[in-house]
Amino acid sequence: MEAAILVFNGFDELDAIAPYEVLRLAASLGADIQVELVSLDGSAEVVAAHGARFQPAGRLAIDQPLDALIVPGGGWWNRASQGAWAELQRGEIPAAIAQLHHRGVTIASVCTGALLVAGAGLLEDRPATTHHVAVDALRDFGAEIVDARVVDDGDIVTAGGVTSGLDLGLWLVERWCGPEVARRVEHALEYERRGSVWRRSSP
Repeated sequence: MEAAILVFNGFDELDAIAPYEVLRLAASLGADIQVELVSLDGSAEVVAAHGARFQPAGRLAIDQPLDALIVPGGGWWNRASQGAWAELQRGEIPAAIAQLHHRGVTIASVCTGALLVAGAGLLEDRPATTHHVAVDALRDFGAEIVDARVVDDGDIVTAGGVTSGLDLGLWLVERWCGPEVARRVEHALEYERRGSVWRRSSP
C-alpha cells in the first residue's frame, strides 16, 4: 500500500504524526506499507500548529501511484490564518483531494481534516466524523454525523479529534494487512484502541 499524509502550514502535529508512526511501525514489522509526509506545493519546510517544523519528503503529485491519502486538521476552531480552515478558504487542497478521489485513491482524514474532505464535495449524504468542535460545520456540508471514533465508508475514512489518528492508523493497518498485524503494532505502541469503528456493513 502506498500512502501519503498531506501536511500544510498550521496542521496539527499529532493529527499527522500519529498515523505516520503507526503505518511506519507496521512496515517495520513486515507489512507491505509505504508512507511519506508530503506537501501540495513541494515546500521544503512546513510549520505545524504548535511550532514543530517538518521537511516533507516531496510534493503530492496528482498523477503519482497512490492508494491512500491521509488529511490532518488543525487551526479550525479559532479560524487560524494557517491550518485546515485557511486551506478550505484557499481551495487548493480540497481540489487536489477531489482529483485524487476521482482517480480511485482512498481518502482518510483525522480531526478537522474532514472539513477539507467535505470541501472537496465528497461527504454530502455520507457518514463521517470529526473533532467535536467541528461537528456542526461538517453537518452543514451535508455529512451524516456518526458517533464513532473511526468511520469507514469504503473509499472515504474519517476519524475524530487529534488522538484518533492512532485509531485511524491502526484501523487502516487492520483493513490492509489483517488484525494480527494491527495487534502487533498496538502492542508495540503500548496503546489500547479507543471507541468504535463504524463500517458501511455495520447493522
